[in-house]
Amino acid sequence: MTAINSIAAGANNTSATSQNDHISALKFITCGSVDDGKSTLIGRLLVDSKAVLQDHLAGVQRQGETDLALLTDGLSAEREQGITIDVAYRYFATEERKFIIGDAPGHEQYTRNMVTAASSADAAVVLVDATKLDWKNPGLALLPQTRRHSLLVHLLRVHSLVFAVNKLDAVEDPALAWKHIQDALQAFAQAAGITVRATVPVSALKGWNVVDAHAGWCGYTGPTLLQVLEELSNTPADTALAPAFPVQWVEKFSSSSDTSQGRRVFWGRVAAGRFAPGTAVQIFPSGQLATVAQVLDHARRPQDVPAGTSAGIILDREVDVSRGDWILAAPTAAAAPTADDDFGDTPAATPAWPASRELRTTIAWMDDEPLVAGRVYWALHGHRWVKAKVKAVVHKLNINTLVEEAATQLDPNAIGHVELLLQEAIPAAPFTQARVLGSLILVDTASHKTAGAVLVN
Repeated sequence: MTAINSIAAGANNTSATSQNDHISALKFITCGSVDDGKSTLIGRLLVDSKAVLQDHLAGVQRQGETDLALLTDGLSAEREQGITIDVAYRYFATEERKFIIGDAPGHEQYTRNMVTAASSADAAVVLVDATKLDWKNPGLALLPQTRRHSLLVHLLRVHSLVFAVNKLDAVEDPALAWKHIQDALQAFAQAAGITVRATVPVSALKGWNVVDAHAGWCGYTGPTLLQVLEELSNTPADTALAPAFPVQWVEKFSSSSDTSQGRRVFWGRVAAGRFAPGTAVQIFPSGQLATVAQVLDHARRPQDVPAGTSAGIILDREVDVSRGDWILAAPTAAAAPTADDDFGDTPAATPAWPASRELRTTIAWMDDEPLVAGRVYWALHGHRWVKAKVKAVVHKLNINTLVEEAATQLDPNAIGHVELLLQEAIPAAPFTQARVLGSLILVDTASHKTAGAVLVN
């Protein structure tokens, strides 16, 4: 957080408000098609919000003009080709809020990078280049990558989506283009079931409606893009669910003479619910029962820790727990048998997070090799690795028509429904219910490349 604090201090001479801290910082990404102006938009946000030092600005001058895209395109290959290849993160702050921006690449080849950035974002700004569309046509078609990125953002449960229609200053009739493009975006979002927080006409190059309003342009009288971002809420954590905790690291302090509790700390990030001393838990996969004796926050202070927060958990006794295991809420006790039924079997306790080997999933496929039935991959769930076999490809989603089509394979950058069979059961849950327990990644067993992003249905 040091980088954020230093930039915020350089950008604002006023004292921070009570909400201007790391908890309320909005993490958002910019996405869309190639050359829609994503890097330029971020550069404009940084410059107009006074988050760039003069010597940094001097280093991105080209023929006397400031090339805003160079503020985020830091790789030499990006500067040579004029495209974004990897996700670049930048930080800035206003008097109202702090921001962490991820500049996601627009090229189809780098969709995996965009998915990685979106998986941890609170919001997404999808840019639409007005000059690439048949803006005179009321029934214009959006670019495939605009639709694909919007669908991926929706599937990944990114909390807020904002459309920014860019380069309207470069068309003959900005007002007409704005109307037709806005209508097309609204129709697409409605058909796809996507909730859009705002749609804003902008000129990233000239700075219109990015930080400063350009009154009356395109007939738009709403807030600027920055004003919209300042009002967006952070992604709510899954605190209302049963506790779940993937163990990332085991810290030993066996030299301690205190035998009233376990002498190891299990560190990780709470996936769901809230952990507090006295919480009854069950270890997965061993099934051992225990009670939480102490919970530490990231600074090793004893306190309750909710979902989305890093924590260290100490149990009331020594239990065999390793990296990749889960600490889950203890099963719910079953109802006792009636007095009349002396020979009835006692019903088994109901697990808070049932484990399963068979999963029905939605997969965003990112490997160069197509996904076909019968292939085996490594699957990562939390911090646990298991083998996963593709049982069947049910269908794929046509991003242009939003129709589910029969398919036998998923090509690169395709989205579809796939049935997986795991070598071992895992405590998976629907992604719409729990983000962490409902998500996996598939990794090629030979090349070790990330092959697919998996959402449990």
